Amino acid sequence: MHIDHIGIAVADLEAAVKTYETILNSPCTKREVVESEKVETAFFQTGESKVELLGATSEDSVITKYVAKKGQGLHHVAFEVDDIYSELDRLRGEGFTVLNEQPKNGADNKLVAFVHPKDNAGVLVELCQSKKYAVGFPTKLVLNSKTETYIGYFFYLWKPFHLSYTQRKRYV
Repeated sequence: MHIDHIGIAVADLEAAVKTYETILNSPCTKREVVESEKVETAFFQTGESKVELLGATSEDSVITKYVAKKGQGLHHVAFEVDDIYSELDRLRGEGFTVLNEQPKNGADNKLVAFVHPKDNAGVLVELCQSKKYAVGFPTKLVLNSKTETYIGYFFYLWKPFHLSYTQRKRYV
């Protein structure tokens, strides 16, 4: 487990991108809209970790509500894990309040889930796992990249996993 990124909630994403490009002396490396969360993200690579700026795309976005209540600033710290399902089960067993029953699609090609800040000294913790390592994550198979013709679905199983009985039940 390591810090994947630090999420910063901002009121004006364009202004924040310019500010962080100046601070880090580096261009934004990736921008992405996460429709389900009504958020646009801008990433900056900083060594092995990233800074993720979070801007709202709608008035009813979680980021709009966050900025209105707490102001701009640190939103979450994200830790990349090898097996997000096992980590969620482990943290629930330790008594942490997990905000997501199951991981959901997040930015940067990750599965994500959150742990309530009341259990973490006031800091929202995000667990994330790269989708290419996610057990049983369905992905469209591209046969012809020029025509983007899809034939069906397959499951990434690039990284070996030891599955518990509970995990096997999810995929069988």
